[in-house]
Amino acid sequence: MGFLSSFNISGSGMTAQRLRMDIIAENIANAKVTRTENGTPYRRKVVVLSAIGDQGAMSFKDAYRSAARSAAGEGVQVEQILEDPSELVPVYDPTHPDADEDGYYYLPNVDTAQEMVDMMSATRAYEANVTALNAMKSMALKALEIGT
Repeated sequence: MGFLSSFNISGSGMTAQRLRMDIIAENIANAKVTRTENGTPYRRKVVVLSAIGDQGAMSFKDAYRSAARSAAGEGVQVEQILEDPSELVPVYDPTHPDADEDGYYYLPNVDTAQEMVDMMSATRAYEANVTALNAMKSMALKALEIGT
C-alpha cells in the first residue's frame, strides 16, 4: 500500500457516504408520496457499498494474497442502489384520490426515524474519512518539513 493510496481510500469513502446521504435525503423528501411517475407509491431506496475490487466470496487466504499482489481493493464503491421490498403502509381513507376499491391508499415504506439514524451514521462515516484525510495531509506536510 503506497502512501498516497490513503488519500484515495478516504476520498472513495467520502464519495460513497455523500451519495448515501443524498439517497437518504431523497427517501425523507418522498416519505409521503403516494403516486410517482409510474403511478405507484414511492419505495425506499437503499445504498449497497462494497470494497473496490471485491470479487465476492473468497477465503481469507485468497483475499490476503490478492491484496498483497495489487492495490485493488483499496477503498469503497457504491455497488448498487436498491428499492426496499418491504410492505407499503396501508391507510384507510376512501376520499383520497389514490384509494383503491376498498378505500385504502398506500404510503411509502419510509420510516423517517430510521432514515435519520441512517443519516447520522453516514454523516459520522463521512466525518471519519475527513479526519483520516486531514491526518494523512498533516503527516505529508510534516514529512516535507523534515526534508527541508
